[in-house]
Amino acid sequence: MSAFISQPLTYSDGLAIRLFYEGVDLGELDALLSASLLPRQVREASLKMGSRLLEIGGEVFPSPALELYRGLVTAGRAAGHQPLAFAVVARSLGVPLPEALAAYLFATVTSLTQNAVRAIPLGQNAGQRLLRQAADAVAAAVERIPHLTLDDFGAVSPGLEISQMRHERQRARMFMS
Repeated sequence: MSAFISQPLTYSDGLAIRLFYEGVDLGELDALLSASLLPRQVREASLKMGSRLLEIGGEVFPSPALELYRGLVTAGRAAGHQPLAFAVVARSLGVPLPEALAAYLFATVTSLTQNAVRAIPLGQNAGQRLLRQAADAVAAAVERIPHLTLDDFGAVSPGLEISQMRHERQRARMFMS
């Protein structure tokens, strides 16, 4: 779990959130995420969850920035990735960047852990131990992300991406990844 947090969650999702907070163009960041999420399932999951978050966010936390992103997606000028939808909502609500990063990263890890508890079965106690360990990795990622540059975007482990691509072609899967 710590490798997942310290690699794709830090160098893609977390860095995209930070760059959005710093004013990097939303369409540019969306295109970078689309290009850097090589495994099809990961890319599709980001888009499905982003689409849902844009819809829910538009109802619960409407803002001009969220409407702008929704408009880009509707017009086909952006794909609508989850970390950016989250960042737009969080920044519109005035959530400071460190708290937004920690919330996004930990929510992602929690979701994955819940799936593992049901699918493996991992067990509730083991899941809680994993989340406790993940809290330290999330804190380290929140500290690391401000020091990354745009050149660091998408710098993730090829081995992890290859495993994700192999998973796409398994004959049977319990959860969509």
